[in-house]
Amino acid sequence: MNTVFDLQSLRWAIAEWKHQGVSIAFVPTMGNLHAGHLSLLKEAKRLADRTVVSIFVNPIQFGKGEDYEGYPSTLEADSRKLQAGGLDLLFAPDLKQLYPAGMDVDTRVTVPQLSNILCGKFRPEHFTGVATVVCKLLINVQPDIALFGEKDYQQLLVIKKMTMDLCMPIEIIGLPIHREADGLAMSSRNGYLNRQERVIAPFIYQALQQAAERLQQNPADIAKIEAQGMQALEAKGFRPEYFSVRRTEDLAEPGPDDTQLSILAAAWLGSARLIDNIQVNVSR
Repeated sequence: MNTVFDLQSLRWAIAEWKHQGVSIAFVPTMGNLHAGHLSLLKEAKRLADRTVVSIFVNPIQFGKGEDYEGYPSTLEADSRKLQAGGLDLLFAPDLKQLYPAGMDVDTRVTVPQLSNILCGKFRPEHFTGVATVVCKLLINVQPDIALFGEKDYQQLLVIKKMTMDLCMPIEIIGLPIHREADGLAMSSRNGYLNRQERVIAPFIYQALQQAAERLQQNPADIAKIEAQGMQALEAKGFRPEYFSVRRTEDLAEPGPDDTQLSILAAAWLGSARLIDNIQVNVSR
């Protein structure tokens, strides 16, 4: 596994691969890797000749009072996991590499509408930060495909729309959520949970499953299902931000003829902000 820390070294490696005519798959991460990340690498290796993973904690996608300063940095351990997984190239830049003009005056990439709902409503500018850094990475890695987990389903759609709108010749692939044995979606932020909170945390997935059953039985009763989901999370000690039924395709509010739906939730438990979602096919 080759590890590079600057854009020039990354570009040299990519140029050599392009000259050889090999295909490239890319997995961008913020590090503190878990089995979900490694499943993305495994699929990347299956789909392409060469694989690239980036590790970069992107400051502009964190809001005021969020956990940027405390976000876990585990580069050495992450490197060992990636090498064991057969990664070809690890890109681990510092701030100056990706924000050469400085973060206050740097160009931003914004995906309208989709960035302002659900998580975007509670984390203003978050998806602008995500779109900006992913755009920078895609421009430099020049992959044929890029892989993302579906746990942050809204992020996946933001990135898909960005690449389509900017005419990037890159296929964006989403992979199913990787879960712990008790159903909790794997996340680097699960480490913020104390022992008692960790026992409670899987209920967010249980609430989504219960809502999915109700939605299949009565797809017209969306408002009641959303309210029940919020109440169920609050009763367990969560501080929910939203529990929402949306159209899977674009996260718009579903119409009477929509059958491909998703239920998405975001809730705080202690100092951890947890997100999860489940997709539902309903009969009309």
